[in-house]
Amino acid sequence: MDPLVSTQWLADHLSDRDLRVADASYHIDLPGEPKRDAGAEFTAGHVPGAVFMDLAGFSDPDSPFPSTMPNAARFASRMARAGLGDGLRIVLYDDASHFTAARAWVMLRAFGFTDVAILDGGVAKWRAEGRLVETGEHVVRPRHATPREQGKGIANMADVRAALDNDVQIIDARGRARFTGAEPDPRPGVAAGHIPGARNLPYKQVFNSDGTWKRGDALRAAFADAGVDPSRPMVMTCGSGITASVLAFAAHLLGHQAQVYDGSWSEWGADPSTPKATGDA
Repeated sequence: MDPLVSTQWLADHLSDRDLRVADASYHIDLPGEPKRDAGAEFTAGHVPGAVFMDLAGFSDPDSPFPSTMPNAARFASRMARAGLGDGLRIVLYDDASHFTAARAWVMLRAFGFTDVAILDGGVAKWRAEGRLVETGEHVVRPRHATPREQGKGIANMADVRAALDNDVQIIDARGRARFTGAEPDPRPGVAAGHIPGARNLPYKQVFNSDGTWKRGDALRAAFADAGVDPSRPMVMTCGSGITASVLAFAAHLLGHQAQVYDGSWSEWGADPSTPKATGDA
C-alpha cells in the first residue's frame, strides 16, 4: 500500500478484510479559532466503515504539553479499543485545518505500525466527489495491538539541543508571523520566535489549493524555497508536534525521513533556559 492513497483507491478497496479506515480529525482550538467537536462531526458523517481515532485520547495525560505521544501501554489500549490492531492495513483521513491525519501517521509509525497510509484530500475530497458517507457511531470490534517500536522518529529537547551543534536541519512548520515573533504565541507563558538556525516551511505550503498533497517537483520546490535539503538530516517542529508531522509525511513522500520534535515550541518556548531567535531564518 502506498503511503498516500486516492479516494478512488479507497473506494475500490473499502471492502478488503484486512483494511481499516480511521478518522483522525483533531481540532487544536487555539485562541481565536472556532470551536469544533471532531467526535460529533464523525457521527454526523464519515467514510463507510471508518472508526473514530480520538487523538486527544491517545496523548499523554500526564504531560504539561499538548498532544504529547503516549506511552506504549496507553497507545496499545487506545488502538485496541478503536479496532486498529495487528495484521491490518490502516488508512487515515481527517477533516481538520491542521491536517491531523499526519500526526496519527507519525504516531503509528513511532510504535512500529508501518502499513499505514493517508487518504489524499481527506473526507472533504471524498464528499466533494459525491461518495457515500455513513452517519452514527461505527460498531468496533476490539483488536489486539502490539507496539513493536517506541519513539521511533520522535525527538525530544535533548535531541534538538544536540542538533544545534550538528549538521541537522530544524524545520519549523508554523506560519511566518509566529516563526519570526511578529505575532505572539497563542499559548500563555510561551515566548515568541523560533529555535535558532531553524528554517521556516509553513505546513500549508506542501498542499495544493484543493487540499491534496503536492508531489514530485512541486513538493521538492516547497522544501527548496524554504532553504531545506530533504536529503540531509531533519527535525520537524511546530507549536505542539501536530503540523511538524505534516512536514515529516511530506518528506516521506520524497523518499526521506525526518524526526518530529514532540514538545515543539510549546516546550522550547516556555523554557527560560533554551536559546530563542526572532526575525526571518
